[in-house]
Amino acid sequence: MFLFRWLAFQLAGLIAVTVATTLTITIWDRRQWPLGLFIPPRAAAREFAIGIAWGVLLIVGGALLITLSTEVRHAPGRGFPWRELITLFIPAVLHEEMLFRGYPFQKLLRGNRPFAYIFVALIFALLHAGNRGVTLLALTNVFLGGILLGLAYERYGHLWFPIGLHLAWNLTSGPILGDEVSGFTGEASVFIERGGGAWWMTGGRFGMEGSVWMTAVEIVAIVVLWKMNAECRMQNRE
Repeated sequence: MFLFRWLAFQLAGLIAVTVATTLTITIWDRRQWPLGLFIPPRAAAREFAIGIAWGVLLIVGGALLITLSTEVRHAPGRGFPWRELITLFIPAVLHEEMLFRGYPFQKLLRGNRPFAYIFVALIFALLHAGNRGVTLLALTNVFLGGILLGLAYERYGHLWFPIGLHLAWNLTSGPILGDEVSGFTGEASVFIERGGGAWWMTGGRFGMEGSVWMTAVEIVAIVVLWKMNAECRMQNRE
């Protein structure tokens, strides 16, 4: 029942965002707005793969830091939850990226970059405020995640990098490593977590996104991606 309700919510949200975006671009921008989805397949696949690599690297790095500093350990689990991949993770990522890195964010970005990043990341964090096990640290990390995903969009001006990063982030932390994903506990995972530690180091019931180690990982990633984007902008001006 939970999976059905969640799938219905995500699909309804995805459809609503898609319809609203399509109508807005058609009427307001006369079909001239480059949303960042409809690009050559080879370019989309490349940027999506880069996003996957970033997401895996960041989560594995955070998980390693948690393991080294706490008693959290990983053991073999029941396997990859393919049904949840289709019914939960893919619709959720597409829904959230279309909503938070899609047309509204892109419009704001052209008008006022600092406001676009802060405002959209804040709304992105508030969307998770009612999740299981949420803390102020967890919301801070979700806010930083919103900044990171915004930078991922700006890197190429397309949505495939942030979609890949977001999807790999969720899949690596939950279905693969067996951690909670923003408070959500899945049906199965490749590995399961055992042991524990201070909630601010492990993330507690919210998952590793509520850990201070993920704060550090996200800050480093934001700085690296911000510098990459700044260098790209300078090259484009020359």
